[in-house]
Amino acid sequence: MAAAQQAEGFALNRFQPSERGSEWFSEDTLDLRGHMRFALGAVGDYAYKPLVLYDADGDEASAIVQHQMFVHLGGSLVLWDRLRLAVSMPVTVWNSGDTGVLDGNFIDGKEGGGVGDLRLAADVRLVGEYGGPFTLAFGTQVHVPTGDRAAYTSDGKARITPRLAAAGDVGPFAYAARASFNYRAQNENFGRDAFGSELLFGAAAGLRFADKKLLIGPELYGSTVLSDGGDGAFKRRTTPVEVLFGGHYTAGDVRFGLGAGPGITRGTGSPKVRVLASLEYWPEVKTEVVVGPKDTDGDGIYDPDDACVEVPGIATEDPKTHGCPAPTEKDRDGDGILDEVDACPDVKGVANEDPAKHGCPPPGDRDGDGIVDEEDACPDEKGVATDDPKTNGCPPPKDTDGDGIIDPEDACPDQAGPPSEDPKKHGCPKAKIVGTKIEILERVEFDTNKATIRKESDPVLNAVLDILKRYPSIKKISVEGHTDNRGGAGYNTALSRRRAASVVKWLTDNGIAKERLTSKGFGPTKPIDSNDTAEGRQNNRRVEFHITEGEARAETK
Repeated sequence: MAAAQQAEGFALNRFQPSERGSEWFSEDTLDLRGHMRFALGAVGDYAYKPLVLYDADGDEASAIVQHQMFVHLGGSLVLWDRLRLAVSMPVTVWNSGDTGVLDGNFIDGKEGGGVGDLRLAADVRLVGEYGGPFTLAFGTQVHVPTGDRAAYTSDGKARITPRLAAAGDVGPFAYAARASFNYRAQNENFGRDAFGSELLFGAAAGLRFADKKLLIGPELYGSTVLSDGGDGAFKRRTTPVEVLFGGHYTAGDVRFGLGAGPGITRGTGSPKVRVLASLEYWPEVKTEVVVGPKDTDGDGIYDPDDACVEVPGIATEDPKTHGCPAPTEKDRDGDGILDEVDACPDVKGVANEDPAKHGCPPPGDRDGDGIVDEEDACPDEKGVATDDPKTNGCPPPKDTDGDGIIDPEDACPDQAGPPSEDPKKHGCPKAKIVGTKIEILERVEFDTNKATIRKESDPVLNAVLDILKRYPSIKKISVEGHTDNRGGAGYNTALSRRRAASVVKWLTDNGIAKERLTSKGFGPTKPIDSNDTAEGRQNNRRVEFHITEGEARAETK
């Protein structure tokens, strides 16, 4: 009887970790946010009996690979909120098994450590954004043959895997799916099992908890051979499929995960059980809340749209002149004398019958504001004429936000608002963004012991509505209701929930999408003032607006 020949191995491991930055083990959440944002991490991967030979009765004959453990070291880099480059290197820390004979070939798994095939990848986001209901990306993985065929960690030839991936969130529900083609240049069949290029597939679904820091759910992935070595003999086309049950928890910039599951078919590479653990560094995307665009020259045209940021002007349809002084009324120094007849167009002056002096400062006017030094209370600063000798010739008080209320009297000098008899609200908007909260300066009023919104609350709710329409980049708002401690806690909690829901309904009835709003009721559990006084109880009866997703970002035109 002729001696059996040694059979060569192949890349056995069916588990391919997702790129670093994903919240699944094998699937991808497609978080392609940021520029020069990188992730680093490792995935521990233990498989029990991934390669087993069976006898004619279907019983186990020998486990060629009984224990196989990898640590997948990986990193990724996101560019321009769209492109991700990634690398993964599997390192073998345990590989052991038995010997056997398959179709006259001697089969023996190499024991010990080593490395597998280096994986390089690139993905580009096609549509959607992370956290939205649907994101689609296309990418390619290339496996460089750096592993060892004898240890069943490499084909000895390159593998190329173009893929299409989708992911999304709908409320607390999260999902992911992928389909790809795995081109394998090494297509020598393994016994009666067909071996060659494959169709790969995977899917995951789960729920988010703990303010979306925890994601728990199952993942399923597998493959099926599309082409084989073609030696003419009957070949069995298997479909190795595995299922995982696990979760990932994100704490700041660090994420870790645990999972386990069985192989549910007898396909080559499908283990009896697989156990996974992961740890990675993935910096959070910082949310910057921008209060609003500036209007430096106070002409009512915001700086991003103003072609003459520091000179008051008029609105035009031409972006090159929008916010600039009218051509026929150009008066650079603002002395009331048009530049075309002003002998000193850059220095404020006075009228003069002499064309050579017309528009120039008179003698004894050091600051050139048209007020002689003897009458100028601020002779070294350009100012304006007033009837008060103490302020004549002095600069007028600033009005930074351009709302017509000077800064010394404006309770909100950096945000435009209407006048108010209350000095604390004078010049303040009825609603404004402070950090991750929309603060309202007036209460939302309800009928006593009811959730019916009173008509006098329309102005403050319209101010909140204006902010949400102005900043579609604010993705989600939590409307929270609170009460004082009078009455039963259960009744108060239910009342606060109904009132918060009424505010959400008011906003959706006025054009805000339902998916941007949630409501909660806390009853008396979060007081901001004492419940021992009427004023304190009134302060505790309130509605709050919290930004829970997105940011107030000015839209570019």
